[in-house]
Amino acid sequence: MQATEGDHLLVHGRVVGRQDRVAEVVEVLGQKGNPPFRVRFEDGHEALVSPGPDSVVQHRDTAR
Repeated sequence: MQATEGDHLLVHGRVVGRQDRVAEVVEVLGQKGNPPFRVRFEDGHEALVSPGPDSVVQHRDTAR
């Protein structure tokens, strides 16, 4: 999974009733666009993530 700054990370809810979350990639810490990523969620919360199989990168040119 590769991303660049400005891409969106869609994290699917893994539990019934849990909403999908969208975060903006604000920093790529791995080499050549690989995780980990520093992301900012809609509520302003920032986190360092290494996305799992329940996540999808929406590249800037195709996001939203």
